[in-house]
Formats: sequence, structure tokens, C-alpha cells
Amino acid sequence: MRSENKWAVLALTGLAVVLSLTTWFSVTAILPELVAERDLTPGQAAWMTNAVQAGFVIGALASSLISLADIMSLTRLMAMACLLAAVVNAVPLLDPSVSGMIAGRFATGVALAAIYPPSLKFIATWFRTGRGLAMGAMVGALSLGSALPHLVRAANTSVAWQPVVIASSLASLAAAALFAFALREGPHRFARTTVDPRQIGAILRDKPLMLANAGYFGHMWELYAMWAWILAYATAAQAEGLALTAPSLLAFAVIALGAPGSVIAGWMADRIGRCLTTSLMMIVSGLSGLALCLVFAGPLWAFVVVALIWGLTVVSDSAQFSAAVTELSDETRVGSALAFQMGVGFAITIFVIWLLPQVAQTLGSWRWTFLILVPGPVLGTLAMMRLRRMPEAHKLAGGRR
Repeated sequence: MRSENKWAVLALTGLAVVLSLTTWFSVTAILPELVAERDLTPGQAAWMTNAVQAGFVIGALASSLISLADIMSLTRLMAMACLLAAVVNAVPLLDPSVSGMIAGRFATGVALAAIYPPSLKFIATWFRTGRGLAMGAMVGALSLGSALPHLVRAANTSVAWQPVVIASSLASLAAAALFAFALREGPHRFARTTVDPRQIGAILRDKPLMLANAGYFGHMWELYAMWAWILAYATAAQAEGLALTAPSLLAFAVIALGAPGSVIAGWMADRIGRCLTTSLMMIVSGLSGLALCLVFAGPLWAFVVVALIWGLTVVSDSAQFSAAVTELSDETRVGSALAFQMGVGFAITIFVIWLLPQVAQTLGSWRWTFLILVPGPVLGTLAMMRLRRMPEAHKLAGGRR
């Protein structure tokens, strides 16, 4: 493909990411059925989601340590990872023990760590200008892929949960074919490097890069806990009197709205700057989390509107932290820096995903649990505004901070 075909590459890559990322929340979407069928404790239920996060963290940090995405063909790496994700995602179909299902979810996370971060580096090889928009499209694909299992479940509430798992594994197999046979790196390739564990130290000493990472870490404090528990939150609100008829459909809409939100934020970042865009999105997102607690008991229209605004903004800034990494890092460390950013960010999500149901159980209600997420975007905004005052910020978005 020639460079002028970069939009076709973006569409194909986005499709492959959507298909492969359906494996992320495939079990979360059927968790109510698994809880009832297997009599899972709250802790076991949390680990059905958290194990994916843990696997992603281990996979991403290991990848960063050995510079995997900087020494290996990106398309080959992603194709192999999609095959692995398809296989281990299907583990629940074998009716294993609870620990076996959790192990399968962990392995799914490891595989996804070799798909999502490399996909951002991959698309950057096709986009030197408009990178924020392109990466926004990638995170939009992540949002849509993560949301699809909820849609499949909403459309099949009267049948068994197995079709959700089967559909997501088949989707990941299709993604493997796209990465293997339809895509190759673009004309703006980053320099290759060799395995060097000292890359991590260089990343930690880079202050502007670490401020961008701090913004991302604050953003991640909020994002995946909201995605993981929005279905439980909406279901609890319904049980406590909210006139909501389809919690799974609302969960799909909330997560899926991250797709257009990420594209919009990417377009904005290329025009007004990454620091301003991420800060604006985190402010709206944090306020939405606070507001949703206030309208937990209704009215229904307010609950739905606030939830959708939160879904639109909670992930929309994510790609811009990654775009900042590609612009602030030494080009031999881009893959490692992206994997490091995501590895630490997803490590944060493990704790928060575990924490929320514990708080809900302690309080006896889910209503106020999302207040725990608000400090994340507050701290993230402070980090990005500090980065904006540094001279290195002029590297961002062609000088737009």
C-alpha cells in the first residue's frame, strides 16, 4: 500500500482492532449468568475482569522490558497475538474450574498486550500529520470492540451465554487474518533497536514523557473501572427503582460512544493541542462520574444522558496520551514507551476494578461507588497542564500543546 492509501490502512487496522478487542470484555458481558451458574463470590466475579487487566500488565511490561514491539515485525506480532487471544478466550466453553477460567482470562490479557499497544505504533508509521485523529480512531476501535459483547448479550438475553464467547473468538481469528495478510508498516517507520532492559530507566528519567504518563495514569484510574462495572451499576439502579429496562444495552451504548468520542478528541487535539484536549475531556468525564451518583435514583432521562456523556468522554482522551508518547520519545524507544505507559496504567486499573465492588458491598449499594473514580481525572488534568508549560510540549501535535 502506498502512503496515499493511509486512510484505507486506518480503516482495516481499526477493523482488526475492533474484532480482536471483543475478547476483552467477552466474559464481563456474561458475568451475571456465570455468577448464577457457578455461584461466584464478589471477589471471583471481579477477577473474571481483573485477570485480563493483570495479564495485559504483565504482557505489556514484559514487552517493554525486551523491546518486543521495537525489534519484531508489528503485523506478525499482532497476528500471532490475535490467534492466541482467540484460543484462550474460548476457555469458558470447556467448562473448567473457576481458577481455570481466571487463568484463561489472564492469558487473554497477555495476548491483548501484543495487539493494542503495537497497533498504535503501527498506525503512527502511516500518519506523521493527523496522528491524533488516527490514534483516536484506534482507541475508538478499542471502545467499539470492548462494547460489542454487551450488544451481543443484549440481543440474546433469552439464550445461553456461549454464543458471546464463540463470536468473540471467531472475531479475533478474523483479525489475525487481517494483520497477517492485508496490512504492512507504513512509510514513516521508526528505527529498530535491540533488546536493552535499560530502556525502562531512560523512560523514567524523561520528565516530559512521565508527565504525559501521569496524565494517562489518572485517566486509567477512572476508565476501566467504569467500563467494568457500568453494567452492574445500571443493574443495581434498576433493582433500586430506576425505570431502566435494558441495562446491557445501556452498557453497550456507554462503552461504544467512546468510538466517536475518541475520533472527535483526536480531531480536536490536532487543532487545539493534546494537553488542552485531554484536560477538557478529563474535566467533563470526572464531572459526569460525580453527576451519575447524584441521579442514581432517577429521573431515568437524566441517568441515561449523564451515563452517555460519561461514555463519550471517559476514553476519548486516551489516544492523545499515546500520541504524546510517540512525539516525546526517542524513536528507538517508541514501542517500549507505549508498552510501559499501558503496562503501568493497566496495573492501576486492577486495584480500582477490585475496589469498587468491595466498596459497594460495604455501603450496601452501588450508588456512591463511582465517587472513588473522580480523583483520577483531577490529577491527570494537573499533570497535563504542567506538561503544557514545558518547552518540550512544542513537540506535540506540530507545536499545538
